[in-house]
Amino acid sequence: MEGVYTEEIQIGEIMNKDKISEEMTIKEVIDTYPETAMVFMKYNVGCIGCLAASFEKVKDIATVHGIDIKALVKDLNLAIQKK
Repeated sequence: MEGVYTEEIQIGEIMNKDKISEEMTIKEVIDTYPETAMVFMKYNVGCIGCLAASFEKVKDIATVHGIDIKALVKDLNLAIQKK
């Protein structure tokens, strides 16, 4: 149809409800979703309030602490879905 704008939806785009990604900084996650602090504590990530949290990404902290990044991101997203 002429004059009608349609946007193509990528496969999986609708199904993906994750709002937190491994590329976000820890500070960004905590500031946006304060309820995630308990998840970081569950994984013994105590630096949620330190200076490094401002620039370290979730994936970086997972690597440093030997945490499964997929499990961490999944738990972070589950925490914000419980609202």
